[in-house]
Amino acid sequence: MSEQAETTDIKKKILATGIRVGTQIKTKFMKSFITKASPEGLYMLNIDITLERIKTAAKFINRVGTDKLIVCTGRRYAETPIEKFCEMLDSKKLLGRFMPGTLTNPSLPYYIEPKLVLISDPQVDEQAITEATNAGIPIIGIANTDNITSKLDVIIPANNRGRKALATVYWLLVRQILIERGELKEDESMKYEIDDFETKIIEEE
Repeated sequence: MSEQAETTDIKKKILATGIRVGTQIKTKFMKSFITKASPEGLYMLNIDITLERIKTAAKFINRVGTDKLIVCTGRRYAETPIEKFCEMLDSKKLLGRFMPGTLTNPSLPYYIEPKLVLISDPQVDEQAITEATNAGIPIIGIANTDNITSKLDVIIPANNRGRKALATVYWLLVRQILIERGELKEDESMKYEIDDFETKIIEEE
């Protein structure tokens, strides 16, 4: 399959996941990633730019090394995608509340020194961004139409609120990292599908 056909194939597969559906707000930072507004008034993100940025992020991560990357989120829906991502790529995960001093205070027992930080939402993961910035660690961030992204080094424009959309972004990123490394062919299936990356909702009793 040609790379062109492969891209079209992937695009078909991911469009239904809501990956490009933004919010009703657009910030000046995200303007260039937006194509149009939907009839419901939601800004839509440009899927081609999203896929391009995933390639850029994958190259960046491979250059630094997945073992020197930490992936953090304060968003519950991003937890399963991140667990799968870290399981497949041997990266470190920080889920839930980001403890102050994690990246900036060497005297703390949980202090770590990653070379790269990946976050799921600039708003929710603000503490991680502040510390990474202070420690001079580059940040890759998934950003929606309403996010402020001035402190991110690489922006992946995508819906970072939806369960399926978050699963899709992390799935695409793992896939691209493995392709860049030569461990996966463009037309080969990974051992996990997008569904496996998705946080399942447990019905409350």
